[in-house]
Amino acid sequence: MPTIDEQVDVLMSGAEYGDPQTKETMRRELRERLIEAEKAGRPLRVYCGYDPRTADLHLGHTITMRKLRQFQELGHDVTFLIGSFTSLIGDPSDKDKARDQLTREQVQENARTYSEQAFKILDRDLTRVRFNDEWLATLDFADIIRLASNFTVQQFLVRENFKKRLDAGEAIYLHELFYGLMQGYDAVAQETDVQVGGQDQLFNILVAGRKLQEALGQRPQVAIIMGESLPGTDGEIKMSKSLGNHIPILAEPWDMFGKVMSVPDKAMAIYHKLILGWSPAQLKELEDGLASGKLHPNEVKMNLAREIVGIFHSPDDAQAAQKRWDEVFRSHGGLPEDMPEEVIAVAEKVVDILRRLEMVKSGSEAKRLMEQNGVRLNEKPVTDPMTTVTLDMLPAVLQVGKRKFVKLVAQA
Repeated sequence: MPTIDEQVDVLMSGAEYGDPQTKETMRRELRERLIEAEKAGRPLRVYCGYDPRTADLHLGHTITMRKLRQFQELGHDVTFLIGSFTSLIGDPSDKDKARDQLTREQVQENARTYSEQAFKILDRDLTRVRFNDEWLATLDFADIIRLASNFTVQQFLVRENFKKRLDAGEAIYLHELFYGLMQGYDAVAQETDVQVGGQDQLFNILVAGRKLQEALGQRPQVAIIMGESLPGTDGEIKMSKSLGNHIPILAEPWDMFGKVMSVPDKAMAIYHKLILGWSPAQLKELEDGLASGKLHPNEVKMNLAREIVGIFHSPDDAQAAQKRWDEVFRSHGGLPEDMPEEVIAVAEKVVDILRRLEMVKSGSEAKRLMEQNGVRLNEKPVTDPMTTVTLDMLPAVLQVGKRKFVKLVAQA
């Protein structure tokens, strides 16, 4: 078993607070908690919350999951908390406008597979899964008033995203202020020792959670705030489903492989660091190899894509994904050998085929892709939404983007 100091080094790795004094305070408090827990013969209670605003988690979420996994491997009690109640509002922390409010039915449907996705990283047998409507839904208005009395409006309005909206004369809705209050109460309800989160959660964890715990007679939790965010497939902006630059954990192996391959070369180092957990020495060797020409960027990225697909699927899936990638981009005129077939019985518009086969989410998305030359029929761009596939055109290959193909064939 690692020593206390070795545990602290592992658990604080990657944590940043924007203030050296705060980091030192959290490090000291974590060390104290570990010593006390060891003497008492109990594990630390640790959690991180994930709001099911959408149905899938993405690679960016796995950064905090890997930190939870480190706590698990050191024998601590880890909770994967699904924000079944906080999702109704949505976290305003990194948003420049109010989020749309979801219904309970939407949240429940989105949350349906969250724990299974989490088990791609976390140990299924060592993970406690909870939903925060368990305690938040039972609070009455008097409870909310008592909790809210521990904060001032100014504490919330000085937050950067709220301040920008206030200065710009844009609306800040009262319910948005409740989010930090609710997340703070998550810590109280679970009597947690440690909460893990990203930079956008700094206020919710370090201020709201600790302050509420202290006000209600608990010892304030240690905040482990991860310092770096994973950029999306654009290589620039933090990975986000709302921006469309995300790589879902549930993506099919071929799609996941292709999305990793689309990440700009400049982002490869941070993907190796945050997703594969490479050490500073490994990262330096990678960067030196790329700079000297010893390593080819495309080969490095292929290795990265294989490893990521192997983590979330299997090594066999990773090999099959690379094989298909090679077929599309290195041989066979750009067409994969194993594309699915779809029987066409009557003439049908390309837009309708794309929607029916769920190659796009809507007709408007299909039309937008057509405007961008993102839809091809027999390798020729389809730019007219009225384009129709007739029986005399079959067989034909329909392609969306670089990775979605279907072979259209006539009914036998």
